[in-house]
Amino acid sequence: MVNRRRFLSGAALGGAATGFVAATAFPTPSIAQNVKRLRMQTTWPRNFPGLGTGANFLAETIRRLSDGAVEIEIFGAGEIVPAFETMDAVEAGTLDMGHSAPYYWKGKVPATEFIAGVPFGLTASEATSWMKFGGGQELADEAYAQMNCKFFLSGCTGTQMAGWYSKEMNSIDDYRGLRMRLPGLGGEVIAAAGAAVINLPAGEIGPAMASGTLDAADWISPYNDLAIGMHRSGWFYYYPGWQEPGPIMDNFINLDVWNSLTDSEKAMFETANAAANAHVYSEFLANNNAALAEMVNEHDVQLRRLSDDTLIHLAELSRGVLDDLANADPLSRRVYDSILKFRAQAMPWANIAESAVMQARALDYQFSEPSEG
Repeated sequence: MVNRRRFLSGAALGGAATGFVAATAFPTPSIAQNVKRLRMQTTWPRNFPGLGTGANFLAETIRRLSDGAVEIEIFGAGEIVPAFETMDAVEAGTLDMGHSAPYYWKGKVPATEFIAGVPFGLTASEATSWMKFGGGQELADEAYAQMNCKFFLSGCTGTQMAGWYSKEMNSIDDYRGLRMRLPGLGGEVIAAAGAAVINLPAGEIGPAMASGTLDAADWISPYNDLAIGMHRSGWFYYYPGWQEPGPIMDNFINLDVWNSLTDSEKAMFETANAAANAHVYSEFLANNNAALAEMVNEHDVQLRRLSDDTLIHLAELSRGVLDDLANADPLSRRVYDSILKFRAQAMPWANIAESAVMQARALDYQFSEPSEG
């Protein structure tokens, strides 16, 4: 069974948005006794599984790489500023760093919505490869510089679920009139299908489901969905996560702070974020299995698959919606074109490699069972 006690004890501090406190700008790191101290807020509750723990891993890795010379104090969503104002605070220098998801900043720089990941787009491994070898890092740096920040890829959650629904979803028509929490470009697509999109941070999703404010809600995947109690809704749990096949998380640092670091300190941040990216993906992969089994076997969660016809309609809608959004912003167009080019190159190998192996594993044959003890 997935243990959520540690998360629940820490999350209590981050459940409510408290607004700005101690709004003193920190354009350069606070230095005391030869230790650089940076303040970072996440858009998730403190110690949140996979996301908050990813931020913790990042901070601890930087501390260890620097032999304690760089320390990062972590604040959960709402502890310094409301969750969705984290970027504003880092841009202004009220906070030194943030840890979040790029699509939350689409109102400031539209291209960030594409950087986060596109419907029917790149998987987690492909997104990481695009960032490193396909030009994604350079495009993200250009986008985040407009917000006075340096960008780092700091976690891939892996393929997500399609979300929780209060009714069965039998066709594309069932999205019409649906009030759903679904951020990013996936939300733009279901809006085109007739849904009303309501964006909420993690701590507000459960109450909105319980009160009837939402008819459907996407969060992440079994590991996180179980942690915040979404399984208690009694709703249908749908897959596959067409809207976020490999979404990424961002660590962003105020540019003045970044430029004040030494070359060796910058290398530590680069190394630590690369390690955090792998750590977060592994944590989700390791825990989704047990969490899904617990929800289905112990909580009677009703697992459903979206029909092929529904997925085809969603893909067709995605094509038009994404093209329209990309064409409205030059940087978004460049990011989207880069992703499309990488996707086209990656799919033939994925079909020969991962997809074919998955199909081979699912064939009807007997395989070894783990030994007892």
